[in-house]
Amino acid sequence: MIPLHPDGRTRLTIETGVAAVLTGDYGSLAGGMATLYEGAKAAQWNAATDIDWSLEVPFGEPLPDGSEYALGTFRLSPLGGRGSAVWDRFRWETQAWMVCQFLHGEQAAMLASARLAEVLPDIEAKFCAVSQAGDEARHVEVFARYVREHVPQPYPVSGGLRHLFEDALGAADWDLLALAMQCLVEPLALAGFRLAGATFHDDLIQQIVRRVARDEARHVSFGVLLLQDVVPQLSSAELVRREEFLIESVELMRRRFLLGDLWERFEVPLSDGAAFARSDPGLVAYRQALFSRVVAMLARIGLLTPRVVASLERMDLLSRIGARTVARLEPTAGGGRRR
Repeated sequence: MIPLHPDGRTRLTIETGVAAVLTGDYGSLAGGMATLYEGAKAAQWNAATDIDWSLEVPFGEPLPDGSEYALGTFRLSPLGGRGSAVWDRFRWETQAWMVCQFLHGEQAAMLASARLAEVLPDIEAKFCAVSQAGDEARHVEVFARYVREHVPQPYPVSGGLRHLFEDALGAADWDLLALAMQCLVEPLALAGFRLAGATFHDDLIQQIVRRVARDEARHVSFGVLLLQDVVPQLSSAELVRREEFLIESVELMRRRFLLGDLWERFEVPLSDGAAFARSDPGLVAYRQALFSRVVAMLARIGLLTPRVVASLERMDLLSRIGARTVARLEPTAGGGRRR
């Protein structure tokens, strides 16, 4: 069993009430959703047979020093005086923590996409949501097997991620669920997979995340198609509600990247560890790299508003790439926004 709560409980229940929507419009598929659905059908893979599970995972064994930049970050951290063996252990534990969070996130995404299939009004969107639910089930399968077989002490859902699941899966409006999962969790996961070459330490997990990343790229595109026409139709009050929900959700995700679970495992006071993670230039740059995909996503759906930008700046999540995205959206001299 893999825990979901810090106290070891393996079940998380979220109460919600939604209305299932059936449609009588079975017209032929066309447009972006149809293209995405066809791509999903063609790109299926089998977690049991398309992954080389014979690859060795030497969890806990010594690693090459890595980049001097990363090593320098470790030396300045609350663990810096504990020596090279702890540096190795910290990197393996960081990988284990990230893979466990991927596992929990993929299960939540599976539930979210199944929920979207239930509530979305259009048949094309329902098809894409169901195909995504199948993808997410495969991702849960592959990450769960990796964790069961290769992670000695799995991590529960981090506090921020658990609160986001509760907010998103408990939301009555489908676009809030899509906003949290398709525009925040999915882009962050995709960014994490793309950065895996610099952060993960065995060939098996590298192979897994390459496969999963291809699916996640489609899921991000699905989020854009779902929401790009929704935001322009929101009233002022509805837009404010979406901004508030998004800002709260981003803060929850940022909080988990302060690595509280890891500091606890290494018996570092949470205040000391979080203060270091909050200010260290290397960890700030890593968070900005992750959130740059979220910034791009929000720009594409029209939710990179001045209020959201100000919150991203306050949380130190805007990289140079993100800043350029914001600049392209600034009002022009003749009114409106550049795109």
